[in-house]
Amino acid sequence: MVEHTPQPVFEEVLPESIKVRKIGRLEHFLGPENYRILRGLFTTPASIAGLVLIMLFAFVAIFAPVLAPIAENKDPYKIPRDGFSPDPKPPMTEWKRTQPPMPFWWEPVMGTDNWVHLMGTASGQWDIYYGVIWGTRTAFWTGLLITAATVAIGVIVGVIAAFYGGIVDMVLMRIVDIFMTLPFIMAALILAAVLIPVLGRSVMPAVIALISFGWMGYARLVRGDILSVRERDYVLAARVIGVRDQRIMFRHILPNAIFPTLVLASMDVGGYVLSFAALSFLGIGTDIGYADWGQLLSFARSWITSLGTYWYIVVFPGITLVLFVLGWNLLGDAMRDILDPKMRGVK
Repeated sequence: MVEHTPQPVFEEVLPESIKVRKIGRLEHFLGPENYRILRGLFTTPASIAGLVLIMLFAFVAIFAPVLAPIAENKDPYKIPRDGFSPDPKPPMTEWKRTQPPMPFWWEPVMGTDNWVHLMGTASGQWDIYYGVIWGTRTAFWTGLLITAATVAIGVIVGVIAAFYGGIVDMVLMRIVDIFMTLPFIMAALILAAVLIPVLGRSVMPAVIALISFGWMGYARLVRGDILSVRERDYVLAARVIGVRDQRIMFRHILPNAIFPTLVLASMDVGGYVLSFAALSFLGIGTDIGYADWGQLLSFARSWITSLGTYWYIVVFPGITLVLFVLGWNLLGDAMRDILDPKMRGVK
């Protein structure tokens, strides 16, 4: 008689072999994929470094009136100047005339009541320190405004093209192709120069020009994401029961396709700030003396051959601009790695 070895009962093994992961409230609210992206954002070294830099600049922007006080009845974005001499002055040079208010923290920290040019002056005696501090606000609001506007335009065009398809898709994508053939900076430079006589010298001509030629990549990205979403069962079910196109588009399709676009837009904030600074450096944009890093760098054009002596007129605004762009690029690169399956080693 053959003895049979007793086999483990499946029902007894099942509870010990399968562990059910508990889903938290945040993951339940965002969904598994969006939660994974958000979690990766706060655990990836590159994104953490980028967030630290961005938070540092946000601190400077928020507390700009404390770090560099505003003179009474003066435009806060107008850089104070200490005379009209074309020769720059080195860091820690004392103010001679039209001295702005001294920060309350200066005397307790430095032990003196003599307010100085912490970073020196540029050609024309514009105070570099004030321009760097208040230029942080300019960088934030111009970068975020341009990015938000380009994303909005790109999303609208991409949604319409992908949802309706056919001739609508073909026409809109050919328009996108035409815009993408134009050199970005050159096209923005020409449009900004055309807008200056109409709008005057301000931030807006450069902002409008950069928005006009920066939305096409988002349109293509959103279109591709929506084409993969619109054929899913819940979208087809909504169509069958007679839900209006607008509701399907903005309630069912867009929320499931927009998150990667919004995340990847973080890479463009630094790029738009750099482009805005380039236009200001070329003299297309703000009025002379506006707190803008690109304009501070433009003051150094006459001293390029003497940068060994007047190094500070390039180093301080240049390093500030590089670190600001680096922070957004690190954040954007980390998000690209999180979103791209190939970068995660998934085949």
